[in-house]
Amino acid sequence: MKITEIDFYLCHYPLPEAFYPSWIPGFPQNNNSALIVVIKTDEGIEGYSAMVGFLSESKGLPEMMRPFMVGRDPFKVENIVQVIRSAHYLGYKAFFMEVAIWDIIGKAAGLPIYKLMGGGDGKVKAYASSGEIMEPEKRLDYVRMIKDMGFKAVKLRIRSMEFEKDIAIVEAVRNEVGDDFDIMVDANQGWPIHLGIQEWPRWDLKRAMRTVLALEDYGVRWIEEPLFKHDFAGMATLRASTTLQIAGGEFNTDLYEFRDLIGNGCLDVLQPDVTLSGGILMGKKIAGMAEANNLQFSPHTWTNGLGLAANLQLMGSVMNCPYCEFPFEPPGWVPEARDFMLKEPFSVDKDGFIHLPEGPGLGVELDFEKIIAHGEKL
Repeated sequence: MKITEIDFYLCHYPLPEAFYPSWIPGFPQNNNSALIVVIKTDEGIEGYSAMVGFLSESKGLPEMMRPFMVGRDPFKVENIVQVIRSAHYLGYKAFFMEVAIWDIIGKAAGLPIYKLMGGGDGKVKAYASSGEIMEPEKRLDYVRMIKDMGFKAVKLRIRSMEFEKDIAIVEAVRNEVGDDFDIMVDANQGWPIHLGIQEWPRWDLKRAMRTVLALEDYGVRWIEEPLFKHDFAGMATLRASTTLQIAGGEFNTDLYEFRDLIGNGCLDVLQPDVTLSGGILMGKKIAGMAEANNLQFSPHTWTNGLGLAANLQLMGSVMNCPYCEFPFEPPGWVPEARDFMLKEPFSVDKDGFIHLPEGPGLGVELDFEKIIAHGEKL
């Protein structure tokens, strides 16, 4: 089998309402932007994946990748990873393309990716991942809603200028949900973006240590990205100071960074995203390193429906994944907009589990009518 053609679609799908992500303070997100790739083969099998977008920054990627990918055997994944790795060092984040290779392999084998890579029971417990900073009362309405949907866990964003406001949100939610509901928090300090629109907090080690000490009283399961993604010494010191689990890794890349995160004792929960950090094969290797060091593995999924599908397939193939992140912040960031490129958006069952698609490859079908209507073919 050979790769014969690669199509790219740069899409900007309008959200129902503006969404204000914690990680881009003060900047309204009005679209779900994604670069969707369709890799075609001489046997008629196509593989899909998508890269998270912002504006039009990904337009240079197709010209870069086509000459290096067309003509290759998609079953030679390790070889393709080396090609993608080279592009990464030239400034192009192309690891998401490796996912489409696994989609092809799964379709050729007639099996979902998670069964090719180890198998599991076909479902993963999900946590509702909020995306905005909210006042406690408004966040309580959200928590009541997700409990009614079946969720048994939530991730809260804590990125206020004032330490007390962060703790107040967690305290209010804990009092509302009781003790048998998991709470995670995300400080979004791992890869700070500041567009000069409003004041925002940049945590140092002391702020992080003060926060984890306070959060211990509320039974928080983990704190995510409390420090910059390359502050290995700071993360190790923080982890040694608290009973809270420290999570991170969504924008760390390649095996070597995760080797050092593990070797330096930085994290309890590793969160590589297969569309950002290195692909499915590398994600499997990172999960194995985590397991060998008695660490947990729970990938970041806040990209789009194809990104969620890809990370979910990896999660379904490992034994040390306690939760799947389910990005959800209505009215702006909802499954219908998050998964616009899919014919069927992902959901959770009444017990808070997300079920893996059982079709071959990623197990999803693309909605090309929406892709073409909201996209530009590159």
